[in-house]
Amino acid sequence: MIKEFVKSLHEDGNERLRVRLTIKKGELVDILFQYESFIKNKWTSIVSYDLAYGFFHRDVLKPDGEKEKTVIEIAGLMEASIFCRAGY
Repeated sequence: MIKEFVKSLHEDGNERLRVRLTIKKGELVDILFQYESFIKNKWTSIVSYDLAYGFFHRDVLKPDGEKEKTVIEIAGLMEASIFCRAGY
C-alpha cells in the first residue's frame, strides 16, 4: 500500500511538501519526503529524503542544477520518517 499526500507550505501555493510512504504487511518499507517549488511552470524538487539508491540520504538541488547527495546514518525507517518530519 502506498500513502501519498501533498501539503502546501506557503499561501501562494508555490512551495509544497510531498510525502510518499510505502507499507507492506503493516511495515513501513520505503519513504520519500520532498520539498518542491513551482519554478518555470513545473514542480521542481529542491530537497528530498529517500531510499532511492538503497540507503537513506538527502539530495539537495543547487541553483546551478548540480545535486548534492548526503548519506544519513539512521537506525530504521520509522526513525528516518521522524527525522524528515522534524525538518519540515
